[in-house]
Amino acid sequence: MALLAAAVMTLPLAACGGEATDSSAESKQESSQESTQESSPEADDASGDAEASQGEDTEQGTEGQGTDYDALLEDIIPDETVTLDVFTQLANYSGEQVGWFAQVMLEKFNVKLNIIPDPDGAGVYETRMESGNLGDIVVWGHDADDYLNAVNKDMLFGWEEEDLLDTYGPYIKEHMPYALEKNREISGGTLYGFGGEVVEDPNATGDFTYSWDLRWDLYKELGYPEIKNLDDLVEVLAQMKEICPTDDNGKPTYGVSLFSDWDGDMVMYVKSMASAYYGYDEFGVGLYDPTEQVFHPALEEGGPYLEMLKFHNTLYRRDLLDPDSMTQGFSGMAEDYQNGTAFWNIFGFLGSSAYNTETHTSQGKGMFTMSPSEATPISYGLSIYGNDRLWTIGSKTQYPELCMAIINWLCTPEGRMTMSYGPKDVCWYYDENGKTVPTELGRAVMLDGKKEMSDGYTGAFADGGCQINNTTWSQDATNPDSNGETYNRLKWDSFAAEPQSEIEADWREYTGFNSRDEFLRSRDVNFAPATTYSASVKPEELTVIWNQVTECIRTKSWEAIYAKDDAEFDKIVQEMITKAEEYGYAQCVEFQENEAKIRKACEDAVSQ
Repeated sequence: MALLAAAVMTLPLAACGGEATDSSAESKQESSQESTQESSPEADDASGDAEASQGEDTEQGTEGQGTDYDALLEDIIPDETVTLDVFTQLANYSGEQVGWFAQVMLEKFNVKLNIIPDPDGAGVYETRMESGNLGDIVVWGHDADDYLNAVNKDMLFGWEEEDLLDTYGPYIKEHMPYALEKNREISGGTLYGFGGEVVEDPNATGDFTYSWDLRWDLYKELGYPEIKNLDDLVEVLAQMKEICPTDDNGKPTYGVSLFSDWDGDMVMYVKSMASAYYGYDEFGVGLYDPTEQVFHPALEEGGPYLEMLKFHNTLYRRDLLDPDSMTQGFSGMAEDYQNGTAFWNIFGFLGSSAYNTETHTSQGKGMFTMSPSEATPISYGLSIYGNDRLWTIGSKTQYPELCMAIINWLCTPEGRMTMSYGPKDVCWYYDENGKTVPTELGRAVMLDGKKEMSDGYTGAFADGGCQINNTTWSQDATNPDSNGETYNRLKWDSFAAEPQSEIEADWREYTGFNSRDEFLRSRDVNFAPATTYSASVKPEELTVIWNQVTECIRTKSWEAIYAKDDAEFDKIVQEMITKAEEYGYAQCVEFQENEAKIRKACEDAVSQ
């Protein structure tokens, strides 16, 4: 561990993870969630270089690459429209990209995007690996097992082959050196891509993932009752159901609506509650406390996962959990929040983003942040190394230059802004002071994704959004084309200055803050610093055991959520523990405890 820490301090670009082996062996690495890096001389130099080149980039346009690059693009953009297959493990959509983003891709690159998702259990990844062709652009959910298997089987295009990055990815090369070097390290010395959520400032911190959105109009009607802990939250949700028993369509209301599409090693909402309430980070078959640097196995007696499992069962037994939660997908849950079926969600992008439409806010309704006072939600720092959700290019593509040019454009300020907020000058622009300002259309669609596009773009804004479902820069990274603002619209002067509705004004007046980020930072948080930690690849025999164990945890967790009383809940939990142990749960915990030691070493190296 001491040698590992010293290596990280000496070589800040190197990935900090499990023991590396050659390409035929099991152990490369997987990155953790985005976190903040302590500054190193190299990082300060990179940040200074970025600032020094900012003016030059702006003069050359948002691509920041000049007329020579534009001429290169003209040579590779096809005369006839080309369809590129985008295999993405992060997508919730299948088929041809439609709407305004499809029009942007057609206008800029003369391409159509065929989105190929990788839903759990569908075998899409395995099928494409067997075929020998993953696709043209390939996006990964993690940079470990599946990704490294593809690397070892030459399924990805090296970004330094034929000077691909130098020639067609100049913005990436100049502005994301640490993210690129991290990928080279975990990939055995060859560069294949980079992970999203990058920042250039090694000291940057991000907005909160867990925003604790609550139906503020109902909370106001109840007289703003105190919410100290989860028990108080349950009671408030029960009172909300009494005063608002039906949604917009006359259907029964609930405290929360869940879905199972995004479950991983555990049930997503159960483990996420531990992150939202205690500030523990999802970590394999358990959770990691970044403050105490302690690993809590999922089935630990009295541990955070089982505690939050019991919490969700309590909601179900109080008729506060949508009974369709286990069987409905993402779209079903989204409809619930759009219709006001559920009153609370720990994720802002699933709660307030869906509910706070112009229709609702004009009626004095809205979801805004109110976390229990005893909660210490996790706050992820931001990383110059990026996260583990990778952008790569398939080795069998006929258009590597075109794929690189598209990814490069998505990394430019204009591309990053477009991916989130729509086309420049149609949905947003920079004013005379360099501040980011939404157009009338832009403000409307940013506040309500169901609004129709115009100015030559068709369909509802949300329906036409980029379906690849990955990012390049973090939303809290500085946008160099602006005057000191980030990609986070909630922090633009044009958005943050004034409340967008009377109900938001009430929230601001009651809390004394102008944004949920300010509010949450005023309370205790559990901070997860950025490191170069990447998870070790599991041995093949452990992978088989791991899959059986995690399937057992997911299945039995859902059964426990729907238990009718304490006795049935306890019985199901004991069955889960017994079966998981029979499958080899102890081996999974042993592996993850070792990962926790490696992560701790990386964190300690950063803190020094």
